[in-house]
Amino acid sequence: MTAQSPQPIDLFQSWLADARVSEINDPDAACIASVDEQGMPNARMVLIRQVDARGFVFFTNHQGKKGRELLAHPKAALCFHWKTLHRQVRIQGNVEVTSDAEADAYFNSRHRSSRIAAWASKQSEVLPNRETLEQRVAEFEEKFKGVENPPRPKHWSGFRIIPERIEFWQQGEFRLHERKVYIRSGDTWNTELLYP
Repeated sequence: MTAQSPQPIDLFQSWLADARVSEINDPDAACIASVDEQGMPNARMVLIRQVDARGFVFFTNHQGKKGRELLAHPKAALCFHWKTLHRQVRIQGNVEVTSDAEADAYFNSRHRSSRIAAWASKQSEVLPNRETLEQRVAEFEEKFKGVENPPRPKHWSGFRIIPERIEFWQQGEFRLHERKVYIRSGDTWNTELLYP
């Protein structure tokens, strides 16, 4: 590991800073896994927009499949993979909904067209054809005509993954990778090394 921090969030921030320099696209992209009502896992990429001692935050439509799954079963796993750095970070934890103030602040920072898209998309529902989506976008463009800052839809907000376990993986020569895991114990973190 390139840093020996007792706080895993500090180490993560250091690795993310490295990734912002080396990764061409979306260094804050992570795969998030949730489970459906049958316990079947689902995984997809999201952009993690905030990271601090409270956890890892992304924003989405809560009425989509991902949102419904996390609301029904508020546990998730994240995986960051930075190929250029030969690094990976895996996170497991409980999930909470962000505050309205946090969701509003992020929503208002988005491009206006992205805000219109949040209104127009019935995320994860069957789309009959592309024209239907384009028509919905036009309808909401008309609805918010002359409105510089369209408001956040109530069904669009953020999720915070509160980490209970964070594993840092650094590729090693001859597959002798370095793996260090941080496990939450109350307000402190215990660490263990793992075999590659």
